[in-house]
Amino acid sequence: MHCNVAGPEDVVSDTQTLIENRPPSVATLFLERVAETPDAEAYRYPVPAASGQGPDDWKSLSWAQAAERVYAIAAGLADLGVQAEERVALASGTRVEWILCDLGVMCAGAATTTIYPSTNAEESAFILSDSDSRVLIAEDAAQLAKAREKRAELPGLRHVVVIDADGVEPEEGEPEGWVLSLAELEARGAAYLEKHPQAVKERVSAITKDQLATLIYTSGTTGRPKGVRLAHDAWAYMAKAIPATGLITKDDVQYLWLPLAHVFGKVLTSGQIEVGHVTAVDGRVDKIIENLPVVQPTYMAAVPRIFEKVYNGVAAKARAGGGAKYKIFLWAAEVAREYAKVSQDNFRRTGARSVPFGLAAKHAVADRLVYAKLREAFGGRLRACVSGSAALAPDIGYFFSGAGVHILEGYGLTESSAASFVNPGEAYRTGTVGKPVPGCEVRIADDGEILLRGPGVMQGYHGLPDKTAEVLEPDGWFHTGDIGELSDDGYLRITDRKKDLIKTSGGKYIAPAEVEGQFKAVCPFVSNILVHGADRNFCTALIALDEPAILGWAAEHGMKGKSYADVVAAPETVELIDGYVRRLNEGLQRWQTIKKFRLLPRDLDVEHGELTPSLKLKRPVVEREYKDLIEDMYAGTREA
Repeated sequence: MHCNVAGPEDVVSDTQTLIENRPPSVATLFLERVAETPDAEAYRYPVPAASGQGPDDWKSLSWAQAAERVYAIAAGLADLGVQAEERVALASGTRVEWILCDLGVMCAGAATTTIYPSTNAEESAFILSDSDSRVLIAEDAAQLAKAREKRAELPGLRHVVVIDADGVEPEEGEPEGWVLSLAELEARGAAYLEKHPQAVKERVSAITKDQLATLIYTSGTTGRPKGVRLAHDAWAYMAKAIPATGLITKDDVQYLWLPLAHVFGKVLTSGQIEVGHVTAVDGRVDKIIENLPVVQPTYMAAVPRIFEKVYNGVAAKARAGGGAKYKIFLWAAEVAREYAKVSQDNFRRTGARSVPFGLAAKHAVADRLVYAKLREAFGGRLRACVSGSAALAPDIGYFFSGAGVHILEGYGLTESSAASFVNPGEAYRTGTVGKPVPGCEVRIADDGEILLRGPGVMQGYHGLPDKTAEVLEPDGWFHTGDIGELSDDGYLRITDRKKDLIKTSGGKYIAPAEVEGQFKAVCPFVSNILVHGADRNFCTALIALDEPAILGWAAEHGMKGKSYADVVAAPETVELIDGYVRRLNEGLQRWQTIKKFRLLPRDLDVEHGELTPSLKLKRPVVEREYKDLIEDMYAGTREA
């Protein structure tokens, strides 16, 4: 079974050429792409059926059509008085207009400030103020309302441009022209270009590589978000470095649904412009399952939670099919993991993904019964998925690998423009984040911390020189805050966040993410888990369950129709999860084992501030919110 992503032998080896000969900006690359393949398909996007019923109608934009809108947006911003490096904020979900507006901002020589659409009015106002954004491009009336609520606190915000302007009316006391629609901005831009036809090209040619391109605010797993300053050069470098890994080709179709406010989503747009492949854009997470067979992508990127949800969903469907089907699924899952481990190990040693005849025969049967249907659910043409933002539990990775859905884990941070490491195609290794992309240097500090250096590393934190100095050395080495290990042949394995390592009162260090990942692979009902144990004499866990999976199980065990909160409070549910905790503990060192756990009355989510928009766990928030449950687990025990 082949991943069909180019291996190391296909990778561009002359990284010096890559580094030295790149253009100063992605805006330059975009102009080059439009000139080279104007009539080729660039983007696909869904248009809901007029009746509101039935499937979406997918439309396309060629590179030339995209450019017409991008240039109009860039010229419209120039007409509003936006100057080089001035910030234009984007508060919108992932949609084709997000990309067009971002490119318009870049082609105007300005800098994009990204804001998640889920960000509340107070934090949105903080980002707009801290970044000194002059224009806000808001998705709809709901995003506009946040800016209106805080307008008095934002004297520097001169205009709000609304993408979906339905229902938007001027408000009393609002400056004339403070709000305009995206269509109006583009019309202004078209008129501006009639008078100044070379305006956009002149602005693009004036961009220097060190000019600010993007201000992305960290999602703040602790404390207030910090604005990460990324220069045009960082994105031009990424645009060249990603294709140099062999990950993407001009014939690819990418399905892009990740939040474009996040650096992981943003970097995917840069590589596409360099290569010129098709990208289908739709950020509606509830449409992923429906869209995959329509889009039929050859590659897509996702965060681990998506793969966990797919795995839990497949397991739940098998369980609902009866005992025999569930046994077949469990058997097939174990075969997949064994097949992946053996084939990857053999590839590492011999360069061939061979497996013993008996295992190959079992795998062929399991493929007909289980894996083929799984691949069809992903659209049937998927060569590889890229997983990032957080660690993927290895057993989940091995399952998908053995089923023919090849997940290439990568690694990077907002501060390193997202893609510092990626697994090299056919030679990928589950449980690692692969090798550095061309031009990225890595070293492991004495305490195990991963340090990075290269063109993708940020200029610093916006307006925070002291915070910048804490993580960025004068010679360019960036302290990631992650702990990791490098293999002899250059594969990186992340073991934990430096600040998340916990030390028990007995002096033992534990990486909670490692234990949490193992539990996610063992228990098909888990949604989120937080392991606690710092300065305690044993470890405990807060566990949130996957609602569809546990309610499906509950319906089969005499609890049909009960609410999620009632189900997780039931003794039968606690007993079920206790069995999985005991299974987890069998594979752990004594000091890592979970002695007690509590099931949470609801799942963790972004709305309550427990997860970041990229679905990372905010440990301090969860521990603070459920402090009583944690203390209850330690009540009556003697702390050493």
